[in-house]
Amino acid sequence: MMITIKSSREIDRMREAGKITAAARSVGRQMVQSGITTDEIDREIKKVILSYGAEPTFLNYNGFPKSACISVNDEVIHGIPGKRKLSEGDIVSIDVGATYKGYVGDCAGTFPVGKISPEAEELIRVTRESFFRGIAHARAGGRLYDISQAVQAYVESFGFSVVRDYVGHGVGSTLHEDPEVPNYVPDRADHRRNPRLAAGMTIAVEPMVNAGVAAVRVLSNGWTVVTADNSLSAHYENTILITDGEPEILTIADDI
Repeated sequence: MMITIKSSREIDRMREAGKITAAARSVGRQMVQSGITTDEIDREIKKVILSYGAEPTFLNYNGFPKSACISVNDEVIHGIPGKRKLSEGDIVSIDVGATYKGYVGDCAGTFPVGKISPEAEELIRVTRESFFRGIAHARAGGRLYDISQAVQAYVESFGFSVVRDYVGHGVGSTLHEDPEVPNYVPDRADHRRNPRLAAGMTIAVEPMVNAGVAAVRVLSNGWTVVTADNSLSAHYENTILITDGEPEILTIADDI
């Protein structure tokens, strides 16, 4: 495992990338309404990122064809934007990455289309709150799995399930760096994968939460991950900086 500790210059670049990424996510959220296509949202997100002199991190990343991942209802992550029109009652996860001056911001959120079911409302709320419960433990000197345990405990207390096949990750000059940041504590916790947190680490904490079982499957397009039981799924993510005190959220936006 090779965890990079960022210099003050690198952290400044991460902050800039984070602000751009958060701005793009906010624009995506504002566009969520019945009748709009996921491709229309994707195109606008790309415009926003480019307008800041940044690049969409996801575009062509390992062959991904779009600038944002937009996942609807039972789609967990990696939804490919296209002609699908959003409908009243849908929930929509928008995952955005922007690369600026060589550094990456990564964030996601799940948003309602008009009036949604009480279950969907609670799923979105619990997923978002589990992120904040997790990062309350994101302190220098603590262990990575302190974050994982807090996310898992909160989610499961509401009867929801944490996705285990996909996890958060370190982020910096590339989208995916060490360490992996699971949203659960592995049954056989490997202490080599549970490092102590140190000031200067930058990680993407991203609870992916299913209303039903934790199991998922990948569609035939090779990208889109859906719940195995067709239950709803929600996703919330921010890039954070470990400091000597409270963690700093690099991709936070006032409305999300």
